[in-house]
Amino acid sequence: MSLYGMMRTGGSGMSAQGNRLSTVAENIANASTTGYKRASTEFSSLILPTSSGNYNSGGVDTKVRYAVSDQGAAVSTTSSTDLALDGAGFFIVQGSDGNQYLTRAGAFTEDDQGNLVNSAGFSLLGYEITDGENPTPVVNGFTGLTKISLAAQGLSASGSTQASMGANLPGSAAIGSSQTTSLSVYDSQGSARLLDFVYSKTAENTWTLEIRDRTTYVAGTTTGVLGSGTLNFSATGQLTTTPANLTTSALTVPISGATLAPLTIDFSKTTQLGNTFSTDGGDANGNAPSPVDGYQITKDGTVYVKYANGDLTAKYRIALGNVESPDNLVPMSGNVYAKSINSGDYQVGLPGTGQFADVNSNSLESSNVDVATELTQMIESQRSYTANSKVFMTGSELLETLVNLKR
Repeated sequence: MSLYGMMRTGGSGMSAQGNRLSTVAENIANASTTGYKRASTEFSSLILPTSSGNYNSGGVDTKVRYAVSDQGAAVSTTSSTDLALDGAGFFIVQGSDGNQYLTRAGAFTEDDQGNLVNSAGFSLLGYEITDGENPTPVVNGFTGLTKISLAAQGLSASGSTQASMGANLPGSAAIGSSQTTSLSVYDSQGSARLLDFVYSKTAENTWTLEIRDRTTYVAGTTTGVLGSGTLNFSATGQLTTTPANLTTSALTVPISGATLAPLTIDFSKTTQLGNTFSTDGGDANGNAPSPVDGYQITKDGTVYVKYANGDLTAKYRIALGNVESPDNLVPMSGNVYAKSINSGDYQVGLPGTGQFADVNSNSLESSNVDVATELTQMIESQRSYTANSKVFMTGSELLETLVNLKR
């Protein structure tokens, strides 16, 4: 073995241990970084050709590996936009460069434009929900993804389209008598309108039902009458009319220009029994204008806007991504990952489907770094570095002795 080879081998060992100490330092520095995956230095020997009389010392090579597939512990938080994944998959985020990346760092907050971004400034991506329909992901790409925005939605109102009214009509009522109740519904601008339900007995076991808009109804005319029908009852007082519903006509509201949509009204719970006139209170969908009161994110990644009146409206579905070999992803600044030749192509899906994990709100995934293990490895590397430096120094001293032979 040449003395120069001995020194090169010692230098190789010091360099390798220096790399290991660098990964240890990075792991300890990021022990509290949300979603961080620990780095480790793997060693492999470098063997040089040797002859029977001469040994050629090689050295050691290192490769840094990231434990991306090892999940960290979940930590509870008080923010509904703090998200953690319970299983496989990554959040898909977009950087300021316009490119998409994968990350497990789910500490998202609203930026000045209302977009959900993590602490490194990467925007969370998902699919927008239109007309309440669940989106269909593009499984092999990021087409259709958009930034999830919680920008101020303002007031929200929805007009009524369905209603119900159950009543008991007194069987002993005289023919020609009538009973009246009312139901509040909403027009397209969220303004409440009162509909009067007028029941008139026309024969034994037979009543007519007329639905009037209280504001526009003109007595003795059909103005303001939105719908009418006949209710027939059996001898036991049960409703025999089928179908047990009627649909009102639409109404354009004067002055405001709003519209009251046609209402499908269910009256199947109407009876004619030997008791006084009573109703079940009725019910109608729709709501008056209501401000945004918060947001909710469910396990399947659906982002709901919560209004002050308690209504929830689905706005987005969070998208998740993955690759065949997560440990071969390329780590980038900001705790995000990009695919590599060895990682495989991106796969995109929805939380809770197929291989993809559920989304846990009010929770974050901590780093998978064990500080005690890192400190142990630091001590090991320090000792090994010192030993390799002694090999280098010994080779240097022997070389000096060799040079001094000529003196």
